Amino acid sequence: MPKERPLWRGPAFRLCLLSAALFLCLQLGIRRSWCPEEKPRAPAAAAGRAPPPSRGTEQQPGAAAGRRRVTYVRSGRRGSAAPGCCPLQPAAGRRRKTVRWHIELQPWASPTPSLNYEASRFLKYISTTQISCEHMNLNSLRGYSETAKKPWSICLDERFSLIHRIRSKQCRLYSLGLGNDDNQFEINMANSGCEVHRFDPSIKSAHIQEGRHLWYHRLSIDWRDPNPAIAAHKLHSNTKKLGTILNEFGHQKIDVLKADVESAEWKILENLILEDVVEQIGQLVFEVHIHWPGFEVSGNDSTVVRYWYSLLRELELKDFRLFHTYKDLSKPQMFLKKEAFNASSCYTLSWVNTRWK
Repeated sequence: MPKERPLWRGPAFRLCLLSAALFLCLQLGIRRSWCPEEKPRAPAAAAGRAPPPSRGTEQQPGAAAGRRRVTYVRSGRRGSAAPGCCPLQPAAGRRRKTVRWHIELQPWASPTPSLNYEASRFLKYISTTQISCEHMNLNSLRGYSETAKKPWSICLDERFSLIHRIRSKQCRLYSLGLGNDDNQFEINMANSGCEVHRFDPSIKSAHIQEGRHLWYHRLSIDWRDPNPAIAAHKLHSNTKKLGTILNEFGHQKIDVLKADVESAEWKILENLILEDVVEQIGQLVFEVHIHWPGFEVSGNDSTVVRYWYSLLRELELKDFRLFHTYKDLSKPQMFLKKEAFNASSCYTLSWVNTRWK
């Protein structure tokens, strides 16, 4: 007589077990969908620290109807006496945009790639203003007698919004630098009532407030955000993209972006264009260096100059117009490590966004 097979080895029993498992998973999924996780509460401001003026706050898309104020808080270190600034904003409020990986390169200046033709076109472009501006310094506002060592020119003509935002105490300046002691321009802008944020990785504290409108941040602006695993080991410095800083500070607009970043300007400018951050900026004042290609800019000489020129043409396509150019004759007269084309190694260029409101 054949031995009877146990019930648990039969196909019907296995089918019952599979059905029970699927039913259990379905119940867990329904329960999670009806019980969403609790949203984390925003950190409270540190005691004794007054909030900034309401001009420094902006309503985020989808925010509550009431006015939301950005509060200046203490530094994240426990026991630190240094003031902090601009608490981090939740990631949910950030806009998602289509990512561009490369800028559109302009056609070659000649039928065959040639450094002479590329250099001639580029140098002519950065030496020729595209729009006129009659008032380009702060001396006309309150009789400032002190001037910056370098010509950080901004356009204060009535047809553009910057002068009106300065008068209404609603302007904002971001200054990117690397250990530069010349801060007279920032001080003058702060004295005129602008909210000034200077980013310099060489300062000792995370955030330092000098006066009512001037802030220093131990931050370096880069063209990419750092690898979190690497950044965790750097206790006294921080490197982030400008778009990341804007999101974290809760700022949607910069009236003036000034940059003196010692040959990192080309990749930073590329990042601002690719991520459309440049559209949030009213005026650009950049010191550009052409004695070498710049950080992480590769290729032969003619390719590098074509890339520089294409970046500046991208600004023009976004309605930025060059209104001031300064050739620094105190710097070595070098062009891509050569004494050629009667070029200086350093130029200061100023653009105004003609669509800026």
